[in-house]
Amino acid sequence: MREMKISLTFQKQAYAVFFAVILSLVRGVTYSNEIGIALEAPMAILAFTFCADTYVQEIASKRSEIWRLCPMKKRMNSIYRRMVMQVMFLLAVAAASYGLFFLFQNPSIYGMEQSGLKIEICQFFVYFAAIAVTLGFWGLLSNLVSCLFRNMWAGIGGCMVLWLITNSTIGDRIFGAWNLFSYSFRELEDSSDFSWIYGKVVCIVIGIMAVAVLPKIIQKRG
Repeated sequence: MREMKISLTFQKQAYAVFFAVILSLVRGVTYSNEIGIALEAPMAILAFTFCADTYVQEIASKRSEIWRLCPMKKRMNSIYRRMVMQVMFLLAVAAASYGLFFLFQNPSIYGMEQSGLKIEICQFFVYFAAIAVTLGFWGLLSNLVSCLFRNMWAGIGGCMVLWLITNSTIGDRIFGAWNLFSYSFRELEDSSDFSWIYGKVVCIVIGIMAVAVLPKIIQKRG
């Protein structure tokens, strides 16, 4: 509960929910299979702004000196708990946002017949898996960069530069299926094409590397 109070403040929860509601109102979609595309890139921005202060808030509040007295294992467990709680909250927001698009915009779906409903359900679970990887990746990356430079804005700015590069036609042309936003650039007409998974594998690999490197950065940068 203490970690939750620190990492999930009321202000952070409020702007995340407000962000989801506004996005579902202003981002137009025509068909239901466009909802995932409409959500992934904005949710990535929300993730790296939301998680950038996971640890550096300890530095800003002068609590890092006390943290240094704790064993490294205890410090890292605390950071990882905070990260998991934040990503889980954002994942709930992402799932709710998917439903808000249906509530506010009522996009066209495949049909109300049984097969159509099954397709919609499968489509949601594919989106849920993709957005979970996206949120985890950008959250871990922003926290890592913030810890490296001991500054939350460095984490947000660094992630923003990478976001602009990869979430673009140039990024899609260069990286293709290996793009960090391969899910957004997938072929909507071909539901059997899962080559976009390569991009999510890249996110997972980089995320694992970030988790492995973070203790060394915390130890050296305090």
